[in-house]
Amino acid sequence: MATLPVRRGGRNTSLVNPTREFEDIYDRMGQLMNFAFGDLARVEMPWVPLADLSETDGAYVVKVELPGVSKDQVDVQLQDREVVVSGEIPEEQDGQNGGRRRHRSSRRTGRFEFRAYLPGDVNADAVRGELTDGVLTLTIPKSEAAKPRKIEITG
Repeated sequence: MATLPVRRGGRNTSLVNPTREFEDIYDRMGQLMNFAFGDLARVEMPWVPLADLSETDGAYVVKVELPGVSKDQVDVQLQDREVVVSGEIPEEQDGQNGGRRRHRSSRRTGRFEFRAYLPGDVNADAVRGELTDGVLTLTIPKSEAAKPRKIEITG
């Protein structure tokens, strides 16, 4: 079983989450850019959801984690061999959360975008997408030319 690194500082001992550490650095860099460049840096870059790209004999399979996202909030495009999954998760405004005051929020909101180049040619007309339990699964069939072929050896 893998263990997470432990940070020991003073009396506190806490587990270190490398993903969270990078997110914190990214947020701090964004704050620094806003301070240094003002309105020029306010163009928010989309965040990248976690995803897997795998391959079977007949298709490429892309799984993108989009918890709490409905299919109406997602746009999927395929051009040549590049697949792009994008959308936006709106941030709850005051009054939309049932009168509750937010004390902490670590859920991702705002624009998101995942891009990947597929290793081979695909059949764009037969792509299937399914959003279940917060995971978007795209099954992208390979073109006939990209599928592996068994070569018979004679002699």
